[in-house]
Amino acid sequence: MSRFDNFTLSSARDLMYRVYGWMGAGLALSGAVAWGVATSPTAIKFLFSNPLIILGLFIAQIALIFVLQSAVKKLNTGAAAASFIAYSALNGLTLSSIFLVYTLTSIATTFAIAAGMFLAMAIYGYATQRDLTSMGSYLTMGIVGLIIAMLVNMFVKSGEFGFLISIAGVIIFTLLTAYDAQKIKELAKEIAGTGVPLDAVAISGALTLYLDFINLFLYLLRMFGKRKD
Repeated sequence: MSRFDNFTLSSARDLMYRVYGWMGAGLALSGAVAWGVATSPTAIKFLFSNPLIILGLFIAQIALIFVLQSAVKKLNTGAAAASFIAYSALNGLTLSSIFLVYTLTSIATTFAIAAGMFLAMAIYGYATQRDLTSMGSYLTMGIVGLIIAMLVNMFVKSGEFGFLISIAGVIIFTLLTAYDAQKIKELAKEIAGTGVPLDAVAISGALTLYLDFINLFLYLLRMFGKRKD
């Protein structure tokens, strides 16, 4: 192995450590905000009494994703960090609803299962020599199909169809975890020695894996979560 190979592998590991550091911080913040809201009757009433508030949160989250992507392209680490922190906090507000629907035990159990699946696939994506690039287009189509299916089920309101959607969601985001982990690793090799600030790229990667994990967790929760009486 050449010195360049050692350097690029070291850069890949360094970037992945930062990615998971930011991702972990984002998940911790989302969890803390979600729990704080769920245990505050005043906050719950304010958030969920008006559908426009939920819509506003959704729009704000989408806007922050675009702001973060723009900041990463401009290599503005500060703006990217602020956007990611704000996004994690806002997503925590939205996620607070799961504590109102599911038991705490089932949430904790499902979170542990999702974490195990995520970790296994992330390690696979990082370590495998197999090129996962070809999966990208199929997984993108799968996400589009999921969105369409969920919109249809909003009108059909079929429990069986909803369960099938959840199965598909688990499969898609499990595979996406491996795909994105490999993509981030390859990106680290590409930018090694270029002077590009790793934190800006790490925050973008953290958002990608954060979304993979959150979606995997939510689809598993819909499948196996025990609802409150």
